[in-house]
Amino acid sequence: MTDQKTPRGADGGPTGIEPISIVEEMQRSYLDYAMSVIVSRALPDVRDGLKPVHRRILFAAHESGYHWNRKYVKSARPVADVMGKYHPHGDASIYDALVRMA
Repeated sequence: MTDQKTPRGADGGPTGIEPISIVEEMQRSYLDYAMSVIVSRALPDVRDGLKPVHRRILFAAHESGYHWNRKYVKSARPVADVMGKYHPHGDASIYDALVRMA
């Protein structure tokens, strides 16, 4: 078993680095991240009932002029618009959200 030494700076003073348990840090960091994802992305917003991906799809459709009384457009075009401009994470979640909104 080795003794832990406090890190020292070039002048011999403390560096401000505090040793912590990796297990505790991972648990705390994971919980913080999980809660931020749940609050900001996984749950629909109370104001309009939409998740961010739904809001991006509707905004891109409006911006591109895809309205109910216009000509039919294949789903690849709005998905590409959303993915290219607002949601660069892959098309699977965009297609899934688009189908569920239809």
